[in-house]
Amino acid sequence: MTITEHTIPFCIDALSVRVAQQYAKSNGLSHTDALRFFISTKTFELLINQKSYLYLESLEYILDMLDAELSEDWDRWYKI
Repeated sequence: MTITEHTIPFCIDALSVRVAQQYAKSNGLSHTDALRFFISTKTFELLINQKSYLYLESLEYILDMLDAELSEDWDRWYKI
């Protein structure tokens, strides 16, 4: 898939849903609750910032960032 300015929002939305699904599964939450939680994080804030290019990273990469944020391991979060 070619990434264009028109497909970037789709990539961000798809990754957000996948992160929420994984988070819900790992923490016994509904997908809705997991998505509500995810959109309140700094990781999500960075994901929706198109200039960060985080939407080009893998699901695992973003989940690792989220884990670092939740652990308050900011050094690891910034390095990722």
